[in-house]
Amino acid sequence: MIEVKNVTKKYGSTIAVNNISFEVKDGEVVGFLGPNGAGKSTTMNMITGFIEPTVGQIIVNGNDISKRPRKAKKEIGYMPEGVPLYYELTPREFVSYMAELKLVKRRDRKQEVEKVLDEVGLTDVQNKLIRNLSRGYKQRVSLAGALVGNPDVIILDEPTVGLDPKQITEIRSLIKELGKKHTVILSSHILSEVSQICERVIIINKGNIIAIDTPENLEKSTKEKNGISLIVEDPKDNMKNLKEKIKEIDTIEFVKDNEDGTKQYIITYSAEVDLRKKLFEILPKEEIVIFELKKTETTLEDAFIKLIDTSKIDESNKKTKKEEKNKENKEAKKAKNNKKEEKNNVDNI
Repeated sequence: MIEVKNVTKKYGSTIAVNNISFEVKDGEVVGFLGPNGAGKSTTMNMITGFIEPTVGQIIVNGNDISKRPRKAKKEIGYMPEGVPLYYELTPREFVSYMAELKLVKRRDRKQEVEKVLDEVGLTDVQNKLIRNLSRGYKQRVSLAGALVGNPDVIILDEPTVGLDPKQITEIRSLIKELGKKHTVILSSHILSEVSQICERVIIINKGNIIAIDTPENLEKSTKEKNGISLIVEDPKDNMKNLKEKIKEIDTIEFVKDNEDGTKQYIITYSAEVDLRKKLFEILPKEEIVIFELKKTETTLEDAFIKLIDTSKIDESNKKTKKEEKNKENKEAKKAKNNKKEEKNNVDNI
């Protein structure tokens, strides 16, 4: 459905996006993640045809967006960040205007507008001025503008920013429904949201793609150790000797004393081992009563932070190597010039 091939975007000497490539298949819901200034919005704007890549090719449903922009853009519905709307219009007027811009046939326009208004839950407020609507309803109006014309691809840039928890849940449900009928690319800073909605995740940092995988695989691949959160009653303070009893334990970290007299610990151990059976077997023998035992989970947020930090280290190492290489080249050039100067002096004598 969407192919991004070796795309680079430069602004003067600044590289905003650096030779990126990825595909989004028909019917996928893909999360597009990255810190501020990573190149997310630039990439989305290139996919929608709002700006052109400096180098590379973007194909939407078989149409090169640079060579056949009208056909490619017809396949895309875009909901930009910040909810840019005409506040003096009603939702019905706004969506009708968007339908006209998208060249929806006049005879189909009324039915199409009513269908979209119903789909995003705007029927009850369709004749109110947009300026008088809540932030959640304004988000829905923006989403309706992206959906009108039934495009195959929906691109959503921070669709839940600024919403309260109830509104976030409502918009999230809408996006899940969209995924049943459309290909969806979703950019969001709420990583738990991406983890719940998206089948795959693309992570970009400083213009480079650093990971493409499912949220589950990214979580697993960045997990170094397993962890168990343990709440126990330990009147004889035997937890301090537990590492001697269970050799597979790497660390036992005391977290806090609870009001009921229990204590909480975090136990870490190798990712290849499952300690739960041994804990249930050995702790009662040590007169330690288990109140709660559960595995700690690596989240998409943990994976995201680790991948970003790793890419920073890699970039720093590359910069250091480049500086060392430049230094070596300068020293070699200086040595060569010194030899040349010595030879000239000898020749002059």
